Amino acid sequence: MEGRSLGFRRVFQEVDSQEIDMRLTPPPTVGKLQGVLRVKAKESPDYRFYALYDKVYRKDVLACAYDCCRANGGSPGVDRQTFQDIEASGRERWLDELAEELRTKRYHPNAVRRKWIAKPDGKQRPLGIPTIRDRVVQMALLLVVGPIFDEDLRSEQHAYRPNDGAEPALRAVQAWIDQGHTEIVDADLSGYFDSIPHPALMKCVARRVSDGRVLSLVKGWLEAAVEETDDQGKTTRTTRNKDEGRGTPQGGVASPLLANLYMRRFILGWETLGHRSRYESHIVNYADDFVICCRPGFAEAAMATMRQMMEKLGLTVNERKTRLCRLPAEAFTFLGYTFGPQVSWKTGRAYVAPAPAKKKIQAICDKISAETRGQTTWRSEEEIVTTLNRLLLGWGNYFRLGYVTGAWQIVQQHACRRLRQWLQRKHGWQRGPHNPPDLRLFHDYRLVKLRERVRRRPLWAKTR
Repeated sequence: MEGRSLGFRRVFQEVDSQEIDMRLTPPPTVGKLQGVLRVKAKESPDYRFYALYDKVYRKDVLACAYDCCRANGGSPGVDRQTFQDIEASGRERWLDELAEELRTKRYHPNAVRRKWIAKPDGKQRPLGIPTIRDRVVQMALLLVVGPIFDEDLRSEQHAYRPNDGAEPALRAVQAWIDQGHTEIVDADLSGYFDSIPHPALMKCVARRVSDGRVLSLVKGWLEAAVEETDDQGKTTRTTRNKDEGRGTPQGGVASPLLANLYMRRFILGWETLGHRSRYESHIVNYADDFVICCRPGFAEAAMATMRQMMEKLGLTVNERKTRLCRLPAEAFTFLGYTFGPQVSWKTGRAYVAPAPAKKKIQAICDKISAETRGQTTWRSEEEIVTTLNRLLLGWGNYFRLGYVTGAWQIVQQHACRRLRQWLQRKHGWQRGPHNPPDLRLFHDYRLVKLRERVRRRPLWAKTR
């Protein structure tokens, strides 16, 4: 139970526009509290917890929440307060004041600062950045209620959960394909986080929590104003979420949990209404992305039913990205991997397996190119290689499942070529395709070799 006690391992924060792993171990008192709540939730599926608010402002819980947020970093919110500011004035005093605000019910959420993050398709997605004060309170609530709701989430849901993530989701997809579920509904929802209706979402929370003070906290975060500053420095505030009664800021610490709770309604409904057995289908879900793996002949009906259910849930299916894929003739992409036909170089046998998607290969190559452009020759060799190694290892440790040999070779060759060109520009060396050779880049400059530093993880049936 200790391995699962921290609650959700991942939260949205603004650090390189990526999700940040949260690996801090909670203090024993917090871990014990989480364990008791988890056991009660597991033993009593219909039990509603009525006294949780006082645990949110417990000193050990708030301190643990602060440490988690501190480890994740992130930009300041609308009050521009940073962790350095808090620690300069006194961390303990700051936590005591926050605990007193919660205890006396004087706490009210601040507005959320909005920043736009570029997406690979050229569009932008809004990222909501709460103040550190709000982040810490949200994390404290997560530490308390996370274990309760985690017991209720379906096994098909893999995002933002302890001891889970993208790899188990990809393995689940491969497992269903191996068992003959070769018709895939590759689904996508438009603006999922911004579309979740508040009344229905609050019912999801209240199903397990009857403590009105906790429900008021959640409602306050959902209805918080959004502050945005344009290019001219003009600041505006809107209350769109409150006015329309929908949406949870993508970037709030509590948003992943709330998103999972609402998606649970669809997955649970799929089973209880008999669609899983009717269409011989299985859902694999990660945040707002999901696929439905069906036996041949059932996918079209499953896709039509999925659309109807999403409409009733107040969600919008992205028709441009939602499609039906019939393996092995076609391929689909899920969580950065393209599932499609492969051929074993050893036996010549054809099989279906995931491989890194072309867009993801291009994206890492673009990052490598950006770090080694001509304007960076003022940096030291050690600094450049350290940056490249961080990029290579981070990418390689995610894209290590299934067939990765070809993708790794492309990325490795690109890194060698760009580093070689960078060294030639910096030192004025004679340009040439092998000057300096790859062996020197690996041995003398310590550039990472993916095939030596990252362990590949096959996914097909006989290796599981």
